[in-house]
Amino acid sequence: MTDDLIFMEEALSLAREAAACGEVPVGAVVVDRQGTVIGRGFNQPIVRHDPTAHAEILALRDAAQQLTNYRLPGCTLYVTLEPCAMCAGAMLHARLARVVFGAADPKSGACGSVINLFAEDRLNHHAEISGGILTNECGALLSSFFAARRSRTAVA
Repeated sequence: MTDDLIFMEEALSLAREAAACGEVPVGAVVVDRQGTVIGRGFNQPIVRHDPTAHAEILALRDAAQQLTNYRLPGCTLYVTLEPCAMCAGAMLHARLARVVFGAADPKSGACGSVINLFAEDRLNHHAEISGGILTNECGALLSSFFAARRSRTAVA
């Protein structure tokens, strides 16, 4: 559990970078079997003009480049918000061993909030899922970001 907190703190730091860029504050890190961070990412779909530039996808890409392998067996991905279906699908294809998330996403979460792709028996890979790590901190960052965005919209 201590490692989960440490790596989720790193993901939160990346989420703050996303917020500073005007992106939805989501951050992600991929950790290998030895406990080394091998991939980092934060949301960038707006600045990259890329709907797939979610924190998780960017962290997976970074990790795959580090390992020179599109498969990431034994690795764990930490992300501040429950992954969407696109990101969950990429995680399944990467063959992650574990996914750890902070805040649940009741609108598009694919780890149990809306659907649980990782529990789908018909798929050929499954990962261990752990949610609710630093959930208050992750949720507060998202809430404050959207509250600030709403207040700017109301003033404009």
